Amino acid sequence: MQSFNFNTTPGIRFGEDLSVKSAEEVCKKLGSKILFVTDPGLVKLGLIDNTIKALKVNSEVLIFDSVEADPSLRTLMLCLEEGKNFKASGVIGFGGGSSMDTAKLTALLLGSGENIHEAWGVANAKGPRLPLVLYPTTSGTGSEITPISIITQDDLEKKGVSSPLILPDLAIMDPLLTLGLPPHITAATGIDAMVHAIESYASKSLNNNLISKMLAKEALNLLGESITTAVTNGKDVTARSNMLLGSMLAGASFGNSPVAGVHALAYPIGGTFHVPHGLSNAIVLPYVLRFNIKDQSAAKLYSEIAPIIFPEIDMTTSTQDIASNFIENLSKLSSNLGLEQRLRDVGIPETACETMAKDAMKQTRLLINNPKEITEKDAYDIYKSAW
Repeated sequence: MQSFNFNTTPGIRFGEDLSVKSAEEVCKKLGSKILFVTDPGLVKLGLIDNTIKALKVNSEVLIFDSVEADPSLRTLMLCLEEGKNFKASGVIGFGGGSSMDTAKLTALLLGSGENIHEAWGVANAKGPRLPLVLYPTTSGTGSEITPISIITQDDLEKKGVSSPLILPDLAIMDPLLTLGLPPHITAATGIDAMVHAIESYASKSLNNNLISKMLAKEALNLLGESITTAVTNGKDVTARSNMLLGSMLAGASFGNSPVAGVHALAYPIGGTFHVPHGLSNAIVLPYVLRFNIKDQSAAKLYSEIAPIIFPEIDMTTSTQDIASNFIENLSKLSSNLGLEQRLRDVGIPETACETMAKDAMKQTRLLINNPKEITEKDAYDIYKSAW
């Protein structure tokens, strides 16, 4: 068996209303001055109120609520400046992947004083960081348990920092925080979590390992059995709990066996056209997988996980047929959940396919993990098929 490294969040807390009940532990971890990073939508919904009230019993809290979808470098710098002026002793990221990713890098830069432009890439961050706690309010990114943060640059390219240094000290998993998610966001983030597990399982990374594969399978089991209920009955706490746990397990999986072509082709869709990340992944997913199964080894890997989500698939047929049926069922699931299926459905013009293909080629960190090599022409053909 090949050697591998496996890193994950050292402390995970799961339970209903834990966002309030864990406040004392969180304050002890973060100190007396907490920078609370979130987005304006959650503030408007009042979702942060009970958590803030509980935290303020023991600590002073400054709320930074300007995080947007696909957070920009400008937003990160603003958050960093507020944290410096506040003299923050610790950082909380409360929300979806955007808030958590912003909080991760803010904690890193506040703690180390390093230049963000020297930290981009894999294992370039120096640290140390400030104490960090993350509260996910969606079931999709798994950011609360991954050593990765993605920020949109001024030229709309997405760049990432990948380093165990930005794993949080604690992940607070409270399914009650996800009950208010609208059906469309629930569907998009849920498919996003599935993509994480699928790409991690089939990743060509040299660090693809037994633990990541095991976690990917269990993530798909939880997500597959619960996503439809979570979308159609958002108040079902059991379904919401399964989605939150499935997303977290998928995050632990791809945090060590990295994602690949689906994400590489999704990033230009989000960065240029501001399509939410989960939906971007959902749109290109079947087209990238259809390209990948031209490689027999990829088809075999997809066939291994196919019955976990779709037990009705006939497993007595050929590996290629099983993989093809898996992809078609994923496409049908996405459609049945009400997600847009084509690039044209989200307002992207056909003429953008060429530029997006060029931009996708910049995602070398991801493309290297794809089971089948993707050239610029391949990317263009995939985008055209998805249009």
